[in-house]
Order: sequence, then structure tokens, then C-alpha cells
Amino acid sequence: MGNEFLYVDPAGLRLPGSRRDGADPSKLLRHFSRFGNSTTGMPPLQVSRGNDGGLVINDGVKRATRIARYAPGNKVRVEVIDDLPIPVTGLPTVGETL
Repeated sequence: MGNEFLYVDPAGLRLPGSRRDGADPSKLLRHFSRFGNSTTGMPPLQVSRGNDGGLVINDGVKRATRIARYAPGNKVRVEVIDDLPIPVTGLPTVGETL
């Protein structure tokens, strides 16, 4: 069975424990100056699904934050690469760090 692809609002994605404060502000500004608010050509974010259905970002915190901040309401493509045996809804969301 292959990985699952979804389109989701990046503001609702959960941040990994190592990135609880979200994207680094200076790196985010550089990322925005390079790519703007476009998702064109953007690779899918890699996420894991908790046993509570929540999605936590494995790769793509900067991309998710850029779209959530500068193009609110737009959805991004995510690839669910694995399922976790734990709930993730206790982790902060991208939207909570904006």
C-alpha cells in the first residue's frame, strides 16, 4: 500500500516536539522572499497521523507556516508517511504560533 496524500489547511497541522515554537522567523522571511505565498511547485509536506487523527509535521514546518501566514485559507498537499501509536492533538498547531 502506498502513502496517502491529502489537502489540508496548514494552520491546523501539529508541530513536532522539536519545533514547538514554529518556524524560525528570519528563515521564514527568507523563504517568503524567495517563494512568496505560492504553493506552485511546492513538494508535499510529510506528516504522521496520530492515533487521534491529528497530523504532525515531519518535514515542512517552514512551508506550512509560510502558507498559513501569507495565504490563509489555502490548502497544502501533505503525504501521510506513517501512523503513530500516540495522540498528537496535545502538540501546538502552526496556526497557534502565528
